[in-house]
Amino acid sequence: MKVVTFGEIMMRLNPEGFFRFVQAEKFEASYAGGEANVAVSLANYGMDAAFVTKLPANPLGEAARNEVRRFGVDTSSIVWGGPRLGIYFAEKGASQRASKVVYDRAGSSIALAKRGDFDWAKIFKGVKWFHFTGITPALGGELPQICLDALKYCKAHKITVSCDLNYRGKLWTKAEAGKCMAKLVPFVDVLIANEADAADVFGIVGEGSDVESGKLNKAGYVSVAEQLVKRFGCEKVAITLRTSLSAFDNLWAGMLYDAKAKKAAFSKEYALHIVDRVGGGDSFGGGLIYALASGKGTEAAIEFAVAASALKHSIEHDFNHVSVAEVETLAGGNGTGRVQR
Repeated sequence: MKVVTFGEIMMRLNPEGFFRFVQAEKFEASYAGGEANVAVSLANYGMDAAFVTKLPANPLGEAARNEVRRFGVDTSSIVWGGPRLGIYFAEKGASQRASKVVYDRAGSSIALAKRGDFDWAKIFKGVKWFHFTGITPALGGELPQICLDALKYCKAHKITVSCDLNYRGKLWTKAEAGKCMAKLVPFVDVLIANEADAADVFGIVGEGSDVESGKLNKAGYVSVAEQLVKRFGCEKVAITLRTSLSAFDNLWAGMLYDAKAKKAAFSKEYALHIVDRVGGGDSFGGGLIYALASGKGTEAAIEFAVAASALKHSIEHDFNHVSVAEVETLAGGNGTGRVQR
């Protein structure tokens, strides 16, 4: 099955180790972006994955393209042009100090993209699944309409669509996000959110949960999923459940709601000691897409997605460099971390 993801890839710059921005004398460079992260996960699982974006025709754009291509992602539909590659700076948190992200992505090539840049009929030839996130329309310009063009094509040609709401308050307001995503989500078959997205974007809250304190009522998220299904007609809703004990230690689980069966499945909960949290949600999305596209049932799909994401939290930078076998081993209950000889 061929999957296309669409969004921005940026250069990620972070201080060495746990240095703060104000301490940094040099920065380590890597490349990442929500939809690019998903494409790399899928390629690592052996799927035919393509990433679509617009990049500047300069060495930095080429470097970003090469980074995803070297993991087996098809980059042949990338559009070239525009002024610059977006950048984001990531400061790792530690103990009770939270991680921080600073964006320098205004005016990037993809943010200035035009509807005519993307020939969706050509891009979607032979494609069975399309994935995007709420970050892409949040970049503004013509991107909300570009996303809508893609979604209408998918609807007309029976291409499955998944979307991670991925609300980013540094990119747009809750009101802007709600108004825009309300036009896009009706085209989505598989909707992914975290414990705050549904509340931030659509005002839908899980009863008995307090995101800031880390208190999560899992049963309350069944109601959230039901409300999303009722409002938008999604076939499945996946919600990640994170309890933050500190920047290092989180509890991590997930729920997948099947609208047809009117039933939710919850994964086992993992106690994470985090190496790098950024990209954790994307690794969940990649795992879920692989699991569902491979025909796994609701319970097996959510276990695979959560296990995949649990492993990502142990890996530096955004990409989830794990195999299907490694994920299935953890999902099957072997999480001791013992040396494999």
